[in-house]
Amino acid sequence: MSMIRDLRAVVRPLRRTPLPSTTPVATGNCVVDCAVYRDGRRLDGYANPDSAIHEVRTGGGFVWIGLHEPSALELSGIAERFGLHPLAVEDAVHAHQRPKLERYDDTLFAVFKTVTYVEHEQLSATSEIVETGEIMVFLGNDFVVTVRHGRHGALADLRCRLEDGGELLAAGPSAVLHAVADRVVDTYLDVAQLIQDDIDEVENDVFGGGGAGDAGRIYQLKRELLELKRAVAPLARPLHSLAERPMRQVHPDIREYFRDVEDHLSRVGEQVASFDELLTSILQANLAQVTVAQNEDMRKISAWVAIFAVPTMLAGVYGMNFEHMPELKWRYGYPMTLCVIAVVCTLMHRGFRRNGWL
Repeated sequence: MSMIRDLRAVVRPLRRTPLPSTTPVATGNCVVDCAVYRDGRRLDGYANPDSAIHEVRTGGGFVWIGLHEPSALELSGIAERFGLHPLAVEDAVHAHQRPKLERYDDTLFAVFKTVTYVEHEQLSATSEIVETGEIMVFLGNDFVVTVRHGRHGALADLRCRLEDGGELLAAGPSAVLHAVADRVVDTYLDVAQLIQDDIDEVENDVFGGGGAGDAGRIYQLKRELLELKRAVAPLARPLHSLAERPMRQVHPDIREYFRDVEDHLSRVGEQVASFDELLTSILQANLAQVTVAQNEDMRKISAWVAIFAVPTMLAGVYGMNFEHMPELKWRYGYPMTLCVIAVVCTLMHRGFRRNGWL
């Protein structure tokens, strides 16, 4: 207990309290979009975070600030204004986090792994199939801050869709959190379908008779599938919490929508697990095909070695320099030896072909 008290004594002073509205928010060029929403509608004229925050704090509604790969300095102003926990801010700056949901007093911090399918003309042993990124969401009573890392996963069209609808935005910032989660999970479904096409292609090649060299492609598919699994599997618990546990930051009506997202995530998880098992089976079948092909080659080699052993043996016998050997002085000894070699080799060749060795 003393260790816990000491830890709290260290962490609590790091918490930052909201600064007065006159303190400027240093955001640099990382701000993708900033808007104030009231009663489900976007208010015009608040593209600057300072003015947007001031409007929300004085007139109600909530502000949605979208950032792309901000630095620690660029995020510090927003973190101070909204009282974001320094540990969550550090995660948002450095990225490379597992999907998770954390609660810091009146603020929720959610991390989502975004994925995209990398198009390729032909799948090879070095093809990149899945590219990952991250979206972090800070959620409070009157604000939502989205921090995006990576070249994909832009939220501009998502923001437009929400603004066109209006009904969900009227529920507050938690509507944005749901929309982000729903977009991310829907992307998982799309990527899983495209990976299914790659798996079908490899499966057809392996069982079509020409899959002796497909082990590298299969292994690469399993590695890329692991990237998708790392994005999908850890997200199950956060979504379950958002769907089942009442939270002050999440509107009760929005919580019901998270159940649908959780169901979609379960479906993706089942697909990923089945893909992994299928690829393991395909890899084992491919290795079995390689083993069978090697055995067939060894049988062919052994059959030819046995055939050529006959003339080698006869030549070795009559190559010995003994003075008294049968048929050495016979006129037809040499032709007879060649005939014996030809007959025996022909019979052995026919026997091996009949048994499938040649």
